[in-house]
Amino acid sequence: MQDISITPETERAFRDVLGQFATGVVVVTATGPRGPVGITANSFTSVSVDPPLVLWCAAKRSERFESFLRADHYAIHVLAADQLPLCRRFARSGQDFAELGTELTPEGQPLLPGCLARIDCLAQARHDGGDHAILVGRVLRATLREGDPLLFWRGRYGDFIHHS
Repeated sequence: MQDISITPETERAFRDVLGQFATGVVVVTATGPRGPVGITANSFTSVSVDPPLVLWCAAKRSERFESFLRADHYAIHVLAADQLPLCRRFARSGQDFAELGTELTPEGQPLLPGCLARIDCLAQARHDGGDHAILVGRVLRATLREGDPLLFWRGRYGDFIHHS
């Protein structure tokens, strides 16, 4: 094992440490001042079942940051293994909803088709988290379907290998 002291000079090594934790991939959507907006994230987790709360983290350096920070509602979409193009679309640009056949939640947030799960949220709390904001959402409703998740590990995307 390699010990790493956390300093500004070791940021890349620290990112490599964090990359050892495999995560799922989500796209969060909301309605911003210029219309629908989406962002790809892997910083998503459950917080509480009673009351139902989840959180995700938005990078402050993102052009879309203010839209999500100010959103009263948002939808979190858990991506399926075959949705890498959708993941990349919202990693690069947050306004490209063309040809998606987007529907809206009752609160007016854009929905993405074909995801494994969707969690519609009311913004509950916002916390400073260094170069990110920690956004806590109260779950209003959720949907799910069967399928394999899109995963992120060590800077790469992939899918789940089934073991018996």
